[in-house]
Amino acid sequence: MKYVRLGKSGLIVSKLAFGAMTFGSGNIPSVYKVGEGQAKELVDKALDAGINFFDTADAYADGQSEEILGRLLGTRRKEIIIATKVGNRVGSSLVQTGLSRKHLFTACEASLARLNTDYIDLYIVHKTDPFTPLEETLEALKDLVRQGKVRYLGYSNWPAWMAAQALQMQRERGWPPLLMGKCTIH
Repeated sequence: MKYVRLGKSGLIVSKLAFGAMTFGSGNIPSVYKVGEGQAKELVDKALDAGINFFDTADAYADGQSEEILGRLLGTRRKEIIIATKVGNRVGSSLVQTGLSRKHLFTACEASLARLNTDYIDLYIVHKTDPFTPLEETLEALKDLVRQGKVRYLGYSNWPAWMAAQALQMQRERGWPPLLMGKCTIH
């Protein structure tokens, strides 16, 4: 396996990330179709191949993806880099979606519990949120890092201008930056 730095950080990850989106069952049977037994086989093969970078999201199969991945990594957690994403709807309430401070804190706690870990290596905002000020999102992410619940920050599905604006704001305030670089997670 080849390894690279994650963005401009010092974090070393396998060049290939293992995506756990298909773990679990749910409302999209063509996507959520990998049960725990088959997931274990896949995770074990990935680990045997040297993959140390695993990606999931709180919204995948209503959180089942995180739960399964957390159980399967078990005692190997300290050797693994876990990326999870936040921002998509995870319930029927209006506050169970987006990138507000409230949702980010609630979603992070829920992801930590499902993943059976006390920290998330890479916390990725999964989409834009037109209703929450960017500063609110970035300040909440900064607080999650300072609390030790999150180690690194990332973004997905953002336009370049928004990422640039976020990085400038973080730089001006001395907040932890969103990682940018050649590393792409799918």
